[in-house]
Amino acid sequence: MSRGSGKGLSLKDKLDGNELDLSLCDLNEVPVRELAALPKATVLDLSCNNLISLPSDFCSLMHLVKLDLSKNRLQQLPLDFGRLVNLQHLDLLNNRLVTLPVSFAQLKNLKWLDLKDNPLDPVLAKVAGDCLDEKQCKQAAVKVLQHMKAIQSEQDRQRQRKLQAEREMEKKREAEQRAKEAQERELRKREKAEEKERRRREYDAQKAAKQEMEKKTKKETVHTRKPASSSRPPQAPRNKPSWSRSVLRVLLFVLFCILCTLAVCKLTELQHQPLCVSVNTLYEDVVAALQNHKMLQNMLQHNSQQ
Repeated sequence: MSRGSGKGLSLKDKLDGNELDLSLCDLNEVPVRELAALPKATVLDLSCNNLISLPSDFCSLMHLVKLDLSKNRLQQLPLDFGRLVNLQHLDLLNNRLVTLPVSFAQLKNLKWLDLKDNPLDPVLAKVAGDCLDEKQCKQAAVKVLQHMKAIQSEQDRQRQRKLQAEREMEKKREAEQRAKEAQERELRKREKAEEKERRRREYDAQKAAKQEMEKKTKKETVHTRKPASSSRPPQAPRNKPSWSRSVLRVLLFVLFCILCTLAVCKLTELQHQPLCVSVNTLYEDVVAALQNHKMLQNMLQHNSQQ
């Protein structure tokens, strides 16, 4: 490793038993891949470098037991720093840390911790206290772990409350959705019933209209047939021409005229008029003829009796 990136530097040459000293190497990055290839290096010294941050895969170095990151420029630790569960000794002296990740509470084997000379949050700084001797550094480890566990527990409770609130909200939404769906089903059911009732009324109305039309048609048919059979006989004499009756009327009229003429010609002064003379003569001839006809009938009757 080069001085800046760590490439080209043989880590095996720096490995002494289980200790790997990479301090004062002017490192800007941590050679995580090369370190992962040396699981024997349980003690790692990265102090006095130019490290601003640690890569997230640094937390895969779970074989580390002692880690020295003092005198760098670290502004924060990876969020999953707590994966280094075998870590017992951690030196973070003289960095730029303000807070620690919540996962720090998972470092259950941590026995020694130095956070001096960092711009720590006042609450965290008070909890950590000084690390001027072995005892204080051990107390710092215990107190900081307790503090981070309390923060983790509070965050877990908040998370649980949030999840509970979300579940309740989800249940409420589901209940509202079910109520809405039930209301929509009821509305559709009511609309369907109303539509069915409307169609039934229309059907009944159409059926009634059809029956009424059939009754009306039947009634009209009966009325049409009745006059055909009952009214024709009375109308027959009225419409049928009466020829004999007309002839009789004419004969009666002629006879009346003849009688009137005879009466005038016999009883009035007009009897000497030529027309009346002719009428009287004709009358006398007719009377004589009738008398002869009567005499002939009597003779025939007399002969038939003999």
